[in-house]
Amino acid sequence: MARGNGNGRASLWPWLAWAVLLVIADQFTKTLILGYYRLGDATYVTSFFNIVRAHNTGAAFSFLADAGGWQRWLFTGIAVATAAFILWQLRAHPGQKLFCFALSSILGGAIGNVVDRLQHGYVVDFLDFHLRGWHFPAFNVADAAITVGAACLILDELLRVRRER
Repeated sequence: MARGNGNGRASLWPWLAWAVLLVIADQFTKTLILGYYRLGDATYVTSFFNIVRAHNTGAAFSFLADAGGWQRWLFTGIAVATAAFILWQLRAHPGQKLFCFALSSILGGAIGNVVDRLQHGYVVDFLDFHLRGWHFPAFNVADAAITVGAACLILDELLRVRRER
């Protein structure tokens, strides 16, 4: 079903500002990690969380990390195409707050990781959660934004379906 604007006077700019804020926060934290940590360095924070410096040449959970380098351009291309689609959707539906928050979060995260891929050839990860020897793959602010955005997209769709009943 087509999504209505929800507000004829809604603006695209707050959503773009949110995406830019996420990119800035992501790149700032990654700059700190690159400046203060060597690859593999870690700092104990709590019994379940460390700050580490890790490089991911692949996608989520290091998918295709050992593919030989071509994946850098594949993932960059996918992110650029996704960003264009998201911009189109944000422009079409700026008044749908949860939907646009979700998309702009994904947009900011995708751009943050593309900056890394273009600048370094890998994505800088540094948030390391663990429990009893099990480690969740390290991630970063951009990854967290993408995850929150995806969860909000699911919630938005569930709420939309519920409203239509």
